[in-house]
Amino acid sequence: MEIKAYDLEQIKLFNHINPAELEALLSFLGCHVKTIQRKKYIYHVGDQLNEFGIVLNGEVRIENVDFWGNTSIIAHLSNGAIFAESYVLANKPLSVDVIAQKTSEILFISTQKLFQSVPAEQSAISSAKNTLVQNLLLACSQKNLHLSHRIFHTSSKTIRGRVISYLSFLSKEKESASFDIPFNRQQLADYLNVDRSALSHELSKMQKDGLITMNKNHFSLNDKVM
Repeated sequence: MEIKAYDLEQIKLFNHINPAELEALLSFLGCHVKTIQRKKYIYHVGDQLNEFGIVLNGEVRIENVDFWGNTSIIAHLSNGAIFAESYVLANKPLSVDVIAQKTSEILFISTQKLFQSVPAEQSAISSAKNTLVQNLLLACSQKNLHLSHRIFHTSSKTIRGRVISYLSFLSKEKESASFDIPFNRQQLADYLNVDRSALSHELSKMQKDGLITMNKNHFSLNDKVM
């Protein structure tokens, strides 16, 4: 599918770039869209990249597998999210796997021309490119904050403490005591770095104690948690 078929104005990376200039910029950079089937790898550990991705439609997860085969989810990405940009900018091989959670359309942006000068007669592209770079740096900063949040959520020695930290954060982020989480039970266990059975047991205890009400991936926090 052609890039112009997507509503790119809703993607934060393209904030403050008008549609005409954005179309010209993406063409200049040699961007392309690719459909990735569910459970297929987009990137593997060790890949050396010269492009990063944006989720146009679908879901992507970033995960790490240790020496013994234990999987930890680093991030869960939905429409508009970018990935692998830090590795590309740092010119370092990937230390994580990037996988399509479900069939997804990904926009790949090459960085080969991103930091090159633009001919004077293409000043509109130059302006749009500068804005894109500024937005990219902002996105990297925000992602670093997200990773620091995960470190905070997993700092508690107890499963309940980790769950409360994560759910409280989502509640504040969504400005509601009721919300959906982007993980199933196994994925949540991986994200919080706990055993799935132990997590399910603790969630049941928390619901019995009146702290939460849950139905699959929908959670409601009661006053005791807040």
